[in-house]
Amino acid sequence: MILNFEGILVGAFCFLVIGLFHPIVIKTEYHWGTRFWWVFLLLGIGTGIATLFIPDSVWSIVTGITSCCFLWSIKELFEQKERVRKGWFPKNPNRKED
Repeated sequence: MILNFEGILVGAFCFLVIGLFHPIVIKTEYHWGTRFWWVFLLLGIGTGIATLFIPDSVWSIVTGITSCCFLWSIKELFEQKERVRKGWFPKNPNRKED
């Protein structure tokens, strides 16, 4: 019997990258607001295109997951702004509004 660990590895990576993007979104909104949403867009598109050219299935999937996380983070960045407005997260007192 041959065991296939690729699914577990991809699942673990997905769990890890989603966990990493959560504080990235929080820190980005705290320090710079939503004005750098386009960086997430460019990185999402770039990694999305890159996944098309990666021959190894696991690395292509991992890159695709990362691409989706970059793109989803755009939505989360604006939702984080709303959470800060509601007082659920601290507002940066040194930052001017967007």
